[in-house]
Amino acid sequence: MSKRLITLYTDYKSPYAYLAKDPAYELEDDFDVLVDWRHFTLDIPSFLGAVETRTAQEWRKVRYTYMDMRRWANKRGLTVKGPRKVYDSSPAGIGMLFAQRHGAFRPYNDRIFERFWTHQLEVDDISAIKGVLAEVGVEIAGFDDFLAGEGRQAHDEMCREAEAKGVFGVPTFILDDELFWGYDRMELLRERLRGE
Repeated sequence: MSKRLITLYTDYKSPYAYLAKDPAYELEDDFDVLVDWRHFTLDIPSFLGAVETRTAQEWRKVRYTYMDMRRWANKRGLTVKGPRKVYDSSPAGIGMLFAQRHGAFRPYNDRIFERFWTHQLEVDDISAIKGVLAEVGVEIAGFDDFLAGEGRQAHDEMCREAEAKGVFGVPTFILDDELFWGYDRMELLRERLRGE
């Protein structure tokens, strides 16, 4: 019998996606499931406003989000520093696809998340992404072409597919067409997997 599939939409610039990373790995250890990781590049200005034009209310949401995320991160001993700008994380997401194709997904995923949230890496810095790919044993000779061509197309199609499925934020887990959005909804997902 084949494993049940959980599709996980993530984005390297989401603090909640970072918090969900290790618990998502644990799903495969604890249940007979396969987690299919997909990058969904968030359009931050669409829900938190553009930095230059944010209202007082939008700034309160931003400040609260990071305060709340740090509460969760501190409980797990994770360091999380607020982003320096609004990022286009698609280069790192395309790097994820490249790492997956070369059997180096987890070490790449771990390094990109941790280094971004400790200000050691920018998710839109292509040379830094290539450095991580090389570090985890991926031959990077074809990455530039992949980034500009096949990888970009696959990434953009993945985002359109996610939106068609109702995804609007990350992390979003999909099990049997049911969406579970947010790090704090993972226990509900686990209940479904236990048949509760």
